[in-house]
Amino acid sequence: MALAARALWPCGRTVVWRLGCRPGPGLSARSRAGLAGAAGNPGPAITARKGNPRLLGAAALALGGALGLYHTARWHLRAQDLRAEHSAAQLSLSSQLQLTLYQYKTCPFCSKVRAFLDFHALPYQVVEVNPVRRAEIKFSSYRKVPILLAQEGDCLQQLNDSSVIISALKTHLVSGQSLEEIITYYPPMKAINDKGKEVTEFCNKYWLMLDEKEAQRIYGGKEARTEEMKWRQWADDWLVHLISPNVYRTPTEALASFDYIVQEGKFGAVEGAVAKYVGAAAMYFISKRLKSRHHLQDDVREDLYEAANKWVAAVGKDRPFMGGQKPNLADLAVYGVLRVMEGLEAFSDLMRHTHIQPWYLRVEKAIAETLLVH
Repeated sequence: MALAARALWPCGRTVVWRLGCRPGPGLSARSRAGLAGAAGNPGPAITARKGNPRLLGAAALALGGALGLYHTARWHLRAQDLRAEHSAAQLSLSSQLQLTLYQYKTCPFCSKVRAFLDFHALPYQVVEVNPVRRAEIKFSSYRKVPILLAQEGDCLQQLNDSSVIISALKTHLVSGQSLEEIITYYPPMKAINDKGKEVTEFCNKYWLMLDEKEAQRIYGGKEARTEEMKWRQWADDWLVHLISPNVYRTPTEALASFDYIVQEGKFGAVEGAVAKYVGAAAMYFISKRLKSRHHLQDDVREDLYEAANKWVAAVGKDRPFMGGQKPNLADLAVYGVLRVMEGLEAFSDLMRHTHIQPWYLRVEKAIAETLLVH
């Protein structure tokens, strides 16, 4: 039962403003004829000396258009320089970090972290944790995954909780603050849950610790920042809880899920056989309790479909991602959670019966393109 429960579960726009100047429309044929002069009327040179208002207007329009084009070109070049400087700064910071991720590959929280690391081109090593013995994390008093060890110069930091890991690393990349300092902004708090069990919660975990200028550069406004935080929390508090009831919905689906878990996880030969059959049976029954605990519908697929379509509606039709032209932390969180179902019946049903596939494929492509570039 413990093996089964651990295998998948217990893991802990930027808007580019474009400046433009459209020169005024060209002079009409009648105006051009007037400038050229007619029989018995002064020629163009005399007209100019007398201050013909049409000629002065044409000159002003031409000068204004030229200045507008000049400033537009200058602004675009400067914007490109700033983006290049910012990218270079991020690459420099990322090259100073040595990251090791302790994970279960099929854990949605771990998948969230990998999506973030890959999209931000942060190199990292993976240590797959055995879900039975968990010997790989015996160094840690915090016994959930993901755990990220970050070597920054001579300083080794342990980051716990997927949302804390993501917020701390993003803060580091944007602000350049040391992780040693940043991690103090996310203190762990011990609490007793409704079952009388002690649990660890982390303060501020959806908040990036940025000054006003940094926040403005990343988000462009308070609304975008608030939106990102809201949907990151939604992914943790609701979307994650739809995974197990859906992938273990029937005995056949439960067996297929554990076959995938055994293939991708770190199990011994005997452990793998036990996990596949005993674990599948156990999680089939556990999924029914989870269905009741989270007040899901009789057909849990309907909750999954509703969640996916709710997310798509929040992104809207006028932007490819919630982050605008590129995925933000909410995009990566939702993608990471859903990705663990790939290859399973629940994932195929999700793609077929909701509107989420185009968005999902865009995020997948954005991550792949980042990995190719770097």
